[in-house]
Amino acid sequence: MAEELIGKVTHYFNKPQVAAIEITEGQLSVGDTIHIVGHTSDFTQKIESMQIEHVAVDSAKVGDNIGIKVIEHAREHDKVYRVTPD
Repeated sequence: MAEELIGKVTHYFNKPQVAAIEITEGQLSVGDTIHIVGHTSDFTQKIESMQIEHVAVDSAKVGDNIGIKVIEHAREHDKVYRVTPD
């Protein structure tokens, strides 16, 4: 599996387990698989849904700030990669 850097975590909300992610490169869509990596974070998950300003969206592009529910604790500055089949 190949990985493409698409953004970084800018904030993590503990109670709803949501990561705020700034898209810095490429595009991200619902159904894509992402890999979040940081100093103590390292997990892969499929995006079930995403929001921009509390509104559900199907995709995000460079410059968008999205919120996604994550399966593990993410931290600020963690890198976000989109996993693509080889």
